[in-house]
Amino acid sequence: MTDGPLIVQSDKTLLLEVDHELAGEARAAIAPFAELERSPEHVHTYRLTPLGLWNARAAGHDAEQVVDALVRFSRYTVPHALLVDVADTMDRYGRLQLAKHPVHGLVLISLDRAVLEEVLRQKKIAPMLGERIDDDTVFVHPSERGRLKQALLKVGWPAEDLAGYVDGEAHPIELDNADWTLRPYQQLAVDSFWAGGSGVVVLPCGAGKTLVGAAAMAQAKATTLILVTNTVSGRQWKRELLARTSLTEEEIGEYSGEKKEIRPVTIATYQIMTTRRKGEYRHLELFDSRDWGLVIYDEVHLLPAPIFRLTADLQSRRRLGLTATLVREDGREGDVFSLIGPKRYDAPWKDIENQGWIAPADCSEVRVTLTDAERMAYATAEPEDKYKLAATVRTKLPVIEAIVNRHPDDQVLVIGAYLDQLAEIAAHLGDVPIIQGSTPNKERERLFDEFRRGESRVLVVSKVANFSIDLPEAAVAIQISGTFGSRQEEAQRLGRVLRPKADKRQAHFYTVVSRDTLDAEYAAHRQRFLAEQGYAYTIIDADDLLRPL
Repeated sequence: MTDGPLIVQSDKTLLLEVDHELAGEARAAIAPFAELERSPEHVHTYRLTPLGLWNARAAGHDAEQVVDALVRFSRYTVPHALLVDVADTMDRYGRLQLAKHPVHGLVLISLDRAVLEEVLRQKKIAPMLGERIDDDTVFVHPSERGRLKQALLKVGWPAEDLAGYVDGEAHPIELDNADWTLRPYQQLAVDSFWAGGSGVVVLPCGAGKTLVGAAAMAQAKATTLILVTNTVSGRQWKRELLARTSLTEEEIGEYSGEKKEIRPVTIATYQIMTTRRKGEYRHLELFDSRDWGLVIYDEVHLLPAPIFRLTADLQSRRRLGLTATLVREDGREGDVFSLIGPKRYDAPWKDIENQGWIAPADCSEVRVTLTDAERMAYATAEPEDKYKLAATVRTKLPVIEAIVNRHPDDQVLVIGAYLDQLAEIAAHLGDVPIIQGSTPNKERERLFDEFRRGESRVLVVSKVANFSIDLPEAAVAIQISGTFGSRQEEAQRLGRVLRPKADKRQAHFYTVVSRDTLDAEYAAHRQRFLAEQGYAYTIIDADDLLRPL
């Protein structure tokens, strides 16, 4: 028994004592395989799940490393049954392998015959398989490669996909890095992805995921389809590719609501790909329009269901998912694992911060007390209206103004989910610019550019700015309402201020919440992912902020 920071329990929960001197080291050791569940002030609760252990296994961690981390940091003797279960669960990954057979093409190979017999008797799996080639090998219909991996994951036997990838249509792409080089972690991310051939790279916002994508393209030297969250993000990708690679304007196409260009490198929005006409997804044929050598999914945690379905047919193409957090609020992490690929590289946010590649950030939750009238309105509201009512109370207005005034020399983003609230705040702060879903792309880009140049100090934005918007000098973010309890939204919003500042300034992230309401409950849920990354929230009473005024 040691005085470690971790208590490992037989129900597969891990309790981490946050104030322990080894807490940071222990968090880094368990992060590759354990998922954070709760993060109050002093003890954080993690859970071991099969998917977490399989992701770790696919990323090159073996059961011995996992067991060693648990034993080394545990305060008490780790339950023996749990250690056995960890080893057994990780051992399930790869007992079935998809491979290329010289004669029969795509086959499922078993390293354990009993497992093969078990899955052959599954009603949903049997139709995807063809004849038995020998005792340990079964023919797989090539079109079922993705769906078979999904089905095998669901029955607890995740297959390792070693069937390889087609090169696609060749296209010369080089990195144009005369005056810059890939950072060590970016190079490691590209190497890890390429060694696996397909999968997900997880990097903090502001850590240069686009450069990882560009370097993967330079490695593939093939036609590339890039899927992004919105048109502004797509144009940002285009600017980066023109600046960082040998690609020219003519080689990069935009496929969006405004343009329908198909070029050797084509950047398409998820929105256009999932637009339906008469019940049909007309634009999904873009996937078949060229012999793509690489498909990149930006912000892969937002992948819509129709794109998952199409991705099941793209299993012979190399697929790279990029994200700051693999958390999906719809619980479809398993589909990302089976259809895009397992997590190939994951850099802890604090590691990247300590190396100086992202700005250090300080997170605060400002708690607002409702007026008697607001409390009564909240108490008598219908359940479906309670969150919006609590998140948009007028009592937040002077608090937001006080935070803006607290940082007179910084550029500030005010981020919210409700348009009437955003308009009210923009007016309250002196008619500052506002960007929302209805803002035309040209106008968005103009306002973003003015903010980048420092011509406007405060910008009010809806959730359109959650993703892939590069605003390097934004140093303060004030979150006033959100998408219920979305952990990945919280991470993305902090990410808006993490670009390293020219003068090495610290970033500040404020969440303004209404005390004793659903707003406070959802805020606690949203903070879980960032707590896992080592960020601690300081609780501030709104009255303490307002008193100086």
